[in-house]
Amino acid sequence: MDNKTKINTLIQSLPKGSVLLPAWLKSQGYSYELQQSYRKSGWLKSIGKGAMLKSGDTLVLAGALSALQSVEKCDIHIGGRSALEMQGFAHYLQINSQEITLFVRGRVKLPRWFTDNDWNAQTTIFRLTVFANEALGMTDFTEGELTMKISTPARAMVECLVLCPDKFSLTEAFELMEGLGSLRPAKVQELLESCKLIKAKRLFLYFAEKANHTWFKYLDINKIDLGVGNRSLVESGVFVPKYKLVLPKELA
Repeated sequence: MDNKTKINTLIQSLPKGSVLLPAWLKSQGYSYELQQSYRKSGWLKSIGKGAMLKSGDTLVLAGALSALQSVEKCDIHIGGRSALEMQGFAHYLQINSQEITLFVRGRVKLPRWFTDNDWNAQTTIFRLTVFANEALGMTDFTEGELTMKISTPARAMVECLVLCPDKFSLTEAFELMEGLGSLRPAKVQELLESCKLIKAKRLFLYFAEKANHTWFKYLDINKIDLGVGNRSLVESGVFVPKYKLVLPKELA
């Protein structure tokens, strides 16, 4: 196969917006010298050290996340309200239209080609380790021709609660919980047992019970570590004894 045929095969086989990483291209039979030749001839374009796009493609966040997740094995994903919106559990949000909430595990280092580009999206990155098993609660989501992993509704709800009350509204969190009547209790149980943040687990259970979801009664709360002591989330709030939370009057 000549070089022109090889690049045509590559261009036709990959989704529009795919971020191409040199090591992956090499593993597919495209040597570094051949990659350089394709860049010089305009078939590929650099978007920073260590990453390229097909000529004519635009920067899209889904392309970056797909490459980071599948090639770099990087723990980064869309979560929280953004993931809920994308799956129809809040006002639907096209991935590149508004602010997107990204979660990155702890000290994971993001490459410069990612941080130096804007991806046609306003992003907010939270560096948190929420679960003992960070692989839990992820699902494949397709945007255009690209597929990436994002939080399932249950995990996304936990992520919203992790950010409460300083970076996410408690009232909005409860409104989102009200729309989650179709969650699977076994998956919720698994997530809450793995969750490291006491506040988020207590809020999740309290909001689910307050919303009167049928799946709530199938949870085994005794297996979920809810810690000790009170958690005050607002000043001059109302104390909820069962979950040892101090909450705004309108939510208590």
